[in-house]
Amino acid sequence: MSVTAAQGFRAAGVAAGLKSTGAADIAVVVNDGPTQSAAAVFTSNRCKANPVLWSEEAIKGGTAKAVAINSGGANCYTGADGFAITHQTAELVGERLGVGAVQVQVCSTGLIGLLNDRDALLGGVGAAIDGLDHTAGDAAAAAIMTTDSVAKQAVAQASDFGDEGWIVGGMAKGAGMLAPALATMLVVITTDADVDPVTADAALRAATAQTFDRLDSDGCQSTNDTVLLMASGASGVSPDVEVLTDAVTAVCHDLAMQLLADAEGADHEIAIEVVGAASEDDALEVGRSVARSNLFKCAIYGKDPNWGRILASVGTTQATFDPADLDVALQGVWVCRNSGPGESPNTIDLTDRAVSVTIDLKSGDRTGTIWTNDLTTAYVHENSAYSS
Repeated sequence: MSVTAAQGFRAAGVAAGLKSTGAADIAVVVNDGPTQSAAAVFTSNRCKANPVLWSEEAIKGGTAKAVAINSGGANCYTGADGFAITHQTAELVGERLGVGAVQVQVCSTGLIGLLNDRDALLGGVGAAIDGLDHTAGDAAAAAIMTTDSVAKQAVAQASDFGDEGWIVGGMAKGAGMLAPALATMLVVITTDADVDPVTADAALRAATAQTFDRLDSDGCQSTNDTVLLMASGASGVSPDVEVLTDAVTAVCHDLAMQLLADAEGADHEIAIEVVGAASEDDALEVGRSVARSNLFKCAIYGKDPNWGRILASVGTTQATFDPADLDVALQGVWVCRNSGPGESPNTIDLTDRAVSVTIDLKSGDRTGTIWTNDLTTAYVHENSAYSS
């Protein structure tokens, strides 16, 4: 019951018939307060789905009573009818909860260009509101899945961060297009901490910058990404922004690693740590370049410790470094020293799912980590037949 672990939240997950499988496809999460502070971050893709266009405007007031999410169709590039369905969804939720439509966030996920059936969608939303319960977090997390193989949930207790009396919970969906500036993800985070919208926004943006924005599964960026934080204030405890940020970051990191582990067709989860960088931006640019190299990703899939592909990717960046003085390690084995052969790569074991890459730029004291996965035949198969 991740999104309902915090006081003041109810949720539901129901099947409305949007998915051909008959699986649950509508989730609603409601903040019963006493306060409704909220913040959100959205995809930076300029081609945005109708729910994102709606929610970006609705969240500007810094509050949200509820979020309604459908899987089974992204409601992106569906014209005026698609935006009308988003608006009608918000109106229905608002009417049923006694608030204005602007107090309702809307999210959709699934195939682009598919117009969701209006009657089925609104009927499902109504059924979800009828079924709201403070123990239904699991059902909501299952209802937002698309190509996910498992539901993704996380909880952090205030006591883990030196405070008491409040909780942060969350749920997420996503299994592909995990690129920077969010991924193909929908994330709802809840807390019963008593915080204002400015504090909620600061905590969420700091958390996403360190977690979701550093996932780079396949270099592709979604049209529907949304990460929403809602605070009920039901605990009556107002934590410092730093403590709240730590807890929100912990939940985001947990969910991000679950997204990575469930990446479509992946055999390996890869952590690319760049050290010795002149700036954090340099570290992230280098890490992202390696993460987006299909040659490197294929090598890891084939369990081939081909470190030359790493150096080739580093060289495409604008980061500060001396090309003649770079070190690279795979699984802790320094296969490259001073831009030449180091320890034998024959000792490297790439059979485990977890793979570590360390790149030392020797240009400063900044670090950064990007998380990615390998490129497999299963990924190609799944995405070659996604809409069929």
